[in-house]
Amino acid sequence: MATIRANARKVACIGRNFADHIKELNNARPKQPFYFLKPPSSILLPNSGPVLRPKGVNLHYEVELAFVVGKQLRNVGEGDSASIYDAIDGYCLAIDMSARNVQDEAKRKGLPWSIAKGFDTFLPISEYVAKSAIADPHNVDLSLAVNGETRQNDNTNLMLFRIPRIVSDISRVMTLEPGDLVLTGTPKGVGTVVAGDIMKAGLSVDGKKLASITVPVEDSPSAYEFSET
Repeated sequence: MATIRANARKVACIGRNFADHIKELNNARPKQPFYFLKPPSSILLPNSGPVLRPKGVNLHYEVELAFVVGKQLRNVGEGDSASIYDAIDGYCLAIDMSARNVQDEAKRKGLPWSIAKGFDTFLPISEYVAKSAIADPHNVDLSLAVNGETRQNDNTNLMLFRIPRIVSDISRVMTLEPGDLVLTGTPKGVGTVVAGDIMKAGLSVDGKKLASITVPVEDSPSAYEFSET
């Protein structure tokens, strides 16, 4: 997994890719894939410590299937799905952490919201999952529990935009390079965690668990504290 972080020049994340998640946040349904970037410095490798909640932040979890790019992808057509799947090196489970109040304020004021997604530790990832273990990435069960209570539990077959469309749209704007991570969106059930909570996420196919994340939440020692922009 250290190789993933060392080689990831960018992390592209698809937003609003599950209809029920769009509804729970009162967002508009996109007409095309909508994505944002997280810095590689936000990646938290397995057993590398807690997720750190910055002062004043309403911290949300979002469980997602991620894939690791193995070959360069530039200006690829959606119909070239064979090349797209061939370029996937493998998969992992990810939790996209969000400073929701920071994001909401930025949206209201028409400001960029990179800060809301970019804090250190805001991307816990699992161990690497070989591509051969997931025959169909659109039939993967994702789950997340907080303190033993299940909060998210859905299948990737609910994605609005599938991987060929996602890759095609990203690659027409920015080249995907070996080592890059792409997160494919989160299902319904996102919510708040605070210091002392423990998140447990799982990725399964046909009832067989292939990856998991167990990570506590602690308050950040950083001098950052949320305030109105």
